[in-house]
Amino acid sequence: MIIHDSQRGTGFLLTDCARLLRKLIDRRLQPLGLSRAQWSVLAILSSQEGLSQSEISTRLEIEKSTAGRLIDQVEKSGWIERRPIAGDRRAWGIHLTDRARQLLAQVETVILGSRTEMLHGLSTEQQRYLAEILQTVKSSLSAAIELDRSEPHTRRAEDTIA
Repeated sequence: MIIHDSQRGTGFLLTDCARLLRKLIDRRLQPLGLSRAQWSVLAILSSQEGLSQSEISTRLEIEKSTAGRLIDQVEKSGWIERRPIAGDRRAWGIHLTDRARQLLAQVETVILGSRTEMLHGLSTEQQRYLAEILQTVKSSLSAAIELDRSEPHTRRAEDTIA
């Protein structure tokens, strides 16, 4: 059965909103020569430099090999550099370059502007309430994922449709 627009629920709306926000940000980052995936690496490192490839893959929730290819791309662009981690000859810490720090200021402007446009028409109180609701939804989904990891998957598909 095809789901019509009139039957779309909250899950579809959340997905559509996230997709449109990603599309807007991607379009605005393109002139900076930056993809969303590359920006994600820079964003993680802007809050904590020196992470290993493995730590970055965990934070991005992607496979280590995928993270390795992504980090290689970002390194070729001159935005990050690998440095040896003291005490571990096999691991390398990933650090921002000065060029990336300058770029991050431009990226922050794009992100904040896009966020402002996304929330246009909502009062400050509505924005706060929306954030609280979405945090609750996120927590519920995280709990469901943890439950699925700890239990054999026994639910029927029609019981879990959003």
